[in-house]
Amino acid sequence: MAEGIGKMSKGYASHANMKLIAALIAVGLLICGMAVALAQVPKTQIYDAKTRTWVSYDNKKARKYYAANGQVPEAFRRQAVTFRTAEKPGTIIIDGNQHFLYLVKGGGQAVRYGIGVGRDGFGWAGIVRVGRVAEWPTWTPPAEMVARDPNALKFAGGMPGGPDNPLGARALYLYDGDQDTIYRIHGTPEPWSIGLNVSSGCIRMNNEDIVDLHSQIDVGAKVIVLMQGASLYKGV
Repeated sequence: MAEGIGKMSKGYASHANMKLIAALIAVGLLICGMAVALAQVPKTQIYDAKTRTWVSYDNKKARKYYAANGQVPEAFRRQAVTFRTAEKPGTIIIDGNQHFLYLVKGGGQAVRYGIGVGRDGFGWAGIVRVGRVAEWPTWTPPAEMVARDPNALKFAGGMPGGPDNPLGARALYLYDGDQDTIYRIHGTPEPWSIGLNVSSGCIRMNNEDIVDLHSQIDVGAKVIVLMQGASLYKGV
């Protein structure tokens, strides 16, 4: 797949889910040594060069790492990688298990970004498209979130864009045909959360990365979301 992804996969279960593999082949994504878990979306692990071992990476460790370094671990920083796929340049491919988003550039190359994904019970997979984009978007929590989260109630009418807005600096709104899926790829005022399973289903990026991605994406761009253990969304 991309350089390093085979190594990242070693921290996860080694059984293959044939149904998902068939879906990956159908969208033209070539898997190179990636292990696929059968049950829950795996928790994050990162490689500790000092101990030469894979260690768990949770909310507490993420906050501590960011406080000490001012950035996320190297694996989740924006970088150019080798990436083989039949998808055309401009396509977004999201590997939710590994917490990576790939922007296909062509010529066997892609830009890889670290992302935060849905926490347990909020993961999803599917093939959608970018229906619209926004700079410093207004955040309007869906009715389902307002119903389960009292803190969201005060923003039921919408929270204006700004540095404290949960959608961050930019948002790509994901559509199934002409219908808004309610899922977004967006920035975050919590950059330490990149690499974790933390959201209500949206894909979050640090603000610098979502600004970079937004500048290269066209409305209508294809978005392929892969996440083992998640509910399947229409398209896969």
